[in-house]
Amino acid sequence: MSSYNLRYIDEKIGKKLKSSGGILLKGARYCGKTTTAMHHAASIIRFDESEQIREQAALMPSVVLRGATPRLIDEWQLVPSIWNAARYEIDQRAAKGQFILTGSASPSDDISAHTGAGRFARITLRTMSLAESGNSTKSVSLHDCFEKDKQIGGLGGATIKDYAQFIVRGGMPALVNETVEIAHEAMLDYVENISFVDMQKLESPPTPERISALIRSLSRNISTEVSLEKLAAETGITGQSQMAASTVRKYLDQLSDIFILEELPSWKTHIRSSVQQRVKPKWHFVDPSVATAALRILPNVLLSDVNAYGLFFESMAIRDLRIYADVIDGKVYHYRDSSGLEIDAIVELPDERWAAFEIKLGSTETIDEAARNLQKLLTRLTPEKAAQCSSLNVIIAGNQSYTRQDGVHVIALGHLTA
Repeated sequence: MSSYNLRYIDEKIGKKLKSSGGILLKGARYCGKTTTAMHHAASIIRFDESEQIREQAALMPSVVLRGATPRLIDEWQLVPSIWNAARYEIDQRAAKGQFILTGSASPSDDISAHTGAGRFARITLRTMSLAESGNSTKSVSLHDCFEKDKQIGGLGGATIKDYAQFIVRGGMPALVNETVEIAHEAMLDYVENISFVDMQKLESPPTPERISALIRSLSRNISTEVSLEKLAAETGITGQSQMAASTVRKYLDQLSDIFILEELPSWKTHIRSSVQQRVKPKWHFVDPSVATAALRILPNVLLSDVNAYGLFFESMAIRDLRIYADVIDGKVYHYRDSSGLEIDAIVELPDERWAAFEIKLGSTETIDEAARNLQKLLTRLTPEKAAQCSSLNVIIAGNQSYTRQDGVHVIALGHLTA
């Protein structure tokens, strides 16, 4: 595969194939799972090619598991019983790197929840970040943000107009080299298929019109802590009763099952004042282009509405932070407390070091306000937790990156890399 464009997750896949019997590679349809898996596989069988293959896999799994390793089993969830068969085969062979299982949906009985310790490593593939799609200068790495007293800098690259185009075009691998207009048209079909095709493959599938309405509501409330009750109120369909909050919760889980929607959880840490932390999650689509397609928004609309642009830009930044954090085994959260202090993203490493990020379009006033919020966060934490802070950062939709005199980094999203 000489034309394959390397993804940041490739290094982790290579490591896991050396340490585990197999890999479970999960992700939304169209995010490049099969292409990425084929880059690492020595042989492949695809369960979405024919009913005959699926029947054979169910009746005689050992036959379809036979082949050069790592052997790719594409869309494995179409034959859920293959999970236990692959686990058994790994045990019998007592070797690493035997299988790569890819899937764009979780099987209804969640059979993969059965322990895979020592057998399968679970890896999530997202869409492409700006660095992976060639739209970042890569002059500032997330790793830099975990070096205390590091001075960062960068010039050039994407403009405010470019970022609006990146949001609408999105990061689907097959679309990053297309025009915004072509990519947007493709994403319109993609979003329609979520409701009318992808969700209908799940157990107890929802009404397509209901899911379409929910996706639009989530898109209107992107990058916010929207309540289930508000989503329910906004997804009413003429002539039908309003959905219950519990139904909305079920549909959110189903969208998560097909990896279209991902929760941004609240950062759980100890604070030292009487202020209480809020624990409500934010919701982000796997790619901001899902939301712009659902609302039929083009770049000129974003450029004419600063508030909306800021929320969509935040969602794109969260996408990229998650991709870059995966490389260093970091997790991404958000923070909000009862005083109203909100921090858009916290990236925490396994050793409990963390870095905080405010995400703004980039005016001097908003950068100053964001820096004050970040410094205020340190006063909310216990001394021990505050001491684990590696850096405070403001991500902007600009083309300059620098370290301020107060030590806060200002980082253009189009400069950031893993």
